[in-house]
Order: sequence, then structure tokens, then C-alpha cells
Amino acid sequence: MTFIFQFTLLAFIGLSFLLVVGVPVVFASPEGWTENKGTVFSGLGLWVLLVLLVGVFNSFVV
Repeated sequence: MTFIFQFTLLAFIGLSFLLVVGVPVVFASPEGWTENKGTVFSGLGLWVLLVLLVGVFNSFVV
């Protein structure tokens, strides 16, 4: 169970970093928001899911 928690936490940290870098790039590029709106919302949905999973797995590890 610890391995699943660590992997989920690593995925959460990696996705957070990608969103912190990628979302401003999307907003700064011309026509970026209209072309990449679905990708940004998919990343946000995955981020919320990972937050919930990390919280659930944390209760099993501790």
C-alpha cells in the first residue's frame, strides 16, 4: 500500500508541476486557450482526482 501511495503522490507532484508551467504558456500563446481548453480541463480533472486519491491512500498508510 505504501508503494501505491508513493506512486500516486509522485504523479500528483509531477502533474502539478506540468500544470504550473503549462497553463501560463497556454494563456500566453495566441489562440492557445481556444485550442487547448480541453487539455487544460482534463489536466485539472486529473489533478482533482489525484488530490482525492492521495488523501484516501494517506489514511491507509499512516
